[in-house]
Amino acid sequence: MSVHATSPRFKENAVEALNDAQLQRALGNVRQGFIEKRQRTADKLPEFEALRDSARDIKNHALEHLDLYLEAYEEKVKASGGHVHFARDAEEARAIILSICREVDAKTVTKGKSMISEEIGINHHLEAHGIRPVETDLGEYIIQLRGELPSHIIAPAVHLNATQVEEDFRRVHTHLDADRDLSEPVKLLTEARTVLRERFLAADVGITGANFLVAETGTSIIVTNEGNGDLTQILPKTHIVLASLEKLVPTLEDASQILRVLARSATGQEMSVYTTFSTGPRRPTDADGPDNYHVVILDNGRSSMLGTSFQEMLRCIRCGACMNHCPVYHAVGGHAYGWVYPGPMGAVLTPSLIGVDKAGHLPNASTFCGRCESVCPVRIPLPKLMRHWREREFERHLTPATVRSGLAVWGFFARRPALYRLATRLGMGALGLAGRTRGRFKWLPLARGWTKNRDFPAPQGETFQARWARERGGLSR
Repeated sequence: MSVHATSPRFKENAVEALNDAQLQRALGNVRQGFIEKRQRTADKLPEFEALRDSARDIKNHALEHLDLYLEAYEEKVKASGGHVHFARDAEEARAIILSICREVDAKTVTKGKSMISEEIGINHHLEAHGIRPVETDLGEYIIQLRGELPSHIIAPAVHLNATQVEEDFRRVHTHLDADRDLSEPVKLLTEARTVLRERFLAADVGITGANFLVAETGTSIIVTNEGNGDLTQILPKTHIVLASLEKLVPTLEDASQILRVLARSATGQEMSVYTTFSTGPRRPTDADGPDNYHVVILDNGRSSMLGTSFQEMLRCIRCGACMNHCPVYHAVGGHAYGWVYPGPMGAVLTPSLIGVDKAGHLPNASTFCGRCESVCPVRIPLPKLMRHWREREFERHLTPATVRSGLAVWGFFARRPALYRLATRLGMGALGLAGRTRGRFKWLPLARGWTKNRDFPAPQGETFQARWARERGGLSR
């Protein structure tokens, strides 16, 4: 783990987020800005569901044969004049990148959007060694100025409003006219573009992430809506691709199929504005491009997920659809999750990468409504995987003693159906009788987690099992 995680404080983080009025207003943009757009764009494509099946199968195949595709990819990159570096963990990845930068005496590094760079904390590492990293994605640039992690994997500054961005620009861009007008979003964008253009031209090294690594050709693919990724990898003399090992796909045709569900799921676009293919350094006949091309492939715990019940999480293509549709993310935002990956995908991936002992709260931060799985373009069963983490948490006695005791009591009754039916009938009857006047309880013993924030409704009528027996003529075994 390279970036300090506050995931153990998820409950405290969530309380702070719920009480942050500005954040709550900003989170409304997630609900309004992503869900309807995705649905409209998906509905226009009759084969969208079939493409989801295809994307799932492509990723499954690549994961089952990952060793072969990694070798094939490395051979193709080398054949094109590039270099491939394998990093077991964040420390090795940082050391490799720093070494490449020192080889070319780099003073400034521009960066395209990359969640892996956030995961390994490369910005802080480069700064500590006298190299200035500059984020070039607008959202990433804004949060870099603020010293924050992204709050969303595709819209990193979605938690902010225009006034906050203006304040940050005036605080940092002190070389510009203090009386300039920044009252409109387009003026903020123009200022950022002007400042970043100088950084693009001055950069010695460009670092980008990768949406896909193609084994067939040794190609890395990035998708952006701003064009910053192209400038980051074309203008500097050295281009570093930083990606995790599950980004491998077998062929260009496979990548093309997944691209058809990626943008639709992420932003509701048919395709991102820029989809850029890079294969090795500049050739003698090329008009532009880097002289040096390096690919750093990070493991950082992912290989230990292969062959386990969590392998399906490695299908993730980082579209953000799961968090866009998640009621918990809508309520608390991304920073509450306490590490690089928020939302349902983070609730599964974060425990895998930093440990369930540090991130055990995250799989519990779910209503299990299933919306995340229903919109995932590669059909990752996120609720099932969160349940697996809850099981691991329980097995290791990481859950509170009260929870374990409560489950033990429930298990005792559940293994004895007749006793369970009697207990629920008596319990419902007693609560119904006690709550018949008000119809709800403001406090109940052993239920403070519920009643401290909302009333508990008094039971009415018969138990579910009694109704099932009455309507279906008997209990199902």
